[in-house]
Amino acid sequence: MQGSRILLIVGGGIAAYKACELVRLIRRAGASVRCVLTEGGAHFVTPMTLAALSEQQVHTSLWDLKDEAEMGHIQLSRQADLVVVCPATADLLARMAGGLADDLATTLLLATDKPVLAVPAMNVRMWLHAATRRNVARLREDGVTVLAPDEGAMACGEYGPGRLPEPTAILAAIEAALAPAPAGPLAGRHVLVTAGPTHEPIDPVRYIANRSSGKQGFAIAGALAALGARVSLVAGPVTLPTPPGVTRIDVETARQMAAAVEAALPADAAVMVAAVADWHVADATGQKIKKRADGVPPAIALAENPDILATLVRSARRPALVVGFAAETQDVIALATAKRVRKGCDWIVANDVSGDVMGGADNAIHLITEDGADSWPQLPKAEVATRLAARIAEAIA
Repeated sequence: MQGSRILLIVGGGIAAYKACELVRLIRRAGASVRCVLTEGGAHFVTPMTLAALSEQQVHTSLWDLKDEAEMGHIQLSRQADLVVVCPATADLLARMAGGLADDLATTLLLATDKPVLAVPAMNVRMWLHAATRRNVARLREDGVTVLAPDEGAMACGEYGPGRLPEPTAILAAIEAALAPAPAGPLAGRHVLVTAGPTHEPIDPVRYIANRSSGKQGFAIAGALAALGARVSLVAGPVTLPTPPGVTRIDVETARQMAAAVEAALPADAAVMVAAVADWHVADATGQKIKKRADGVPPAIALAENPDILATLVRSARRPALVVGFAAETQDVIALATAKRVRKGCDWIVANDVSGDVMGGADNAIHLITEDGADSWPQLPKAEVATRLAARIAEAIA
């Protein structure tokens, strides 16, 4: 980021205070920041605060004669290397998607010829509303990078997806957006990858999970990025480092992963590596379940989780290539072949997990396509990823 120039548009939401920390992090990384503060944003942070942190003039109005004389808004929109909208409220996303230009922020966004990164933050119901989902999808189709929000407690008292990601995560997305696009057969292609397990809460301290380490999915995401793809990695709760050039969206539960996958579309290909829990606890409690005096364990009712792979295959925005994964302990090829037909995906990557594959360093897979099964020898997971990425490139490049 050294020497890069960031134009930061601060929208009107309670999360606007995090923009101040983001300015500090960007400057610490060696880039300069020029801030545009919307009318709504000015209700939460002041121009003086942003000016002091950025050591740059803060712009607030399209009609400021002095600003227009010194630096017109068209020039302002094009001098930056990257435009970041943080927080991007539901209203601001809607106006961006509609191509409005009725204030300084939206005029700059419409006039810029530079990449745009939007970081949403809003009430959970607003984020999940069909109108917001349409607007996010439209912006992504237009080439805007829209991060998925975090899930957590809201200032309004509700809980769910809609929280602004932490400034360190936003900085990582900015660094990825500024990184030179690698040349390769997948340049210009967007690939969605899921990885890791999901955790389904029983109570605040216990959960249902599986043994997936996420290593294979992360390796595949990195291999695809190395071939030039723009990769969105929806990751369950793992502690692996994000592969270079990959945009990472962290989730915990299967339902969160389903929402993140939908938000990441459209994509040219999807590689669904994650070991998603089949069920969640229907009556998860907000209090720790205590042991009973009589020693009888609690009854836990389970409800079925969304089938992310099948839903993606049926989606109107189905990627051209959908790759599923099948972890089996017996009759691997037969069960995976049946799964490919049942789910309707193009390929299934199957492996025998009766040993120490989950969490291990190696994998021996069978690539199931409509032409049959191609069995690979046991290889390091990084080599499996490289081979699979090459096959994907042949299919969609």
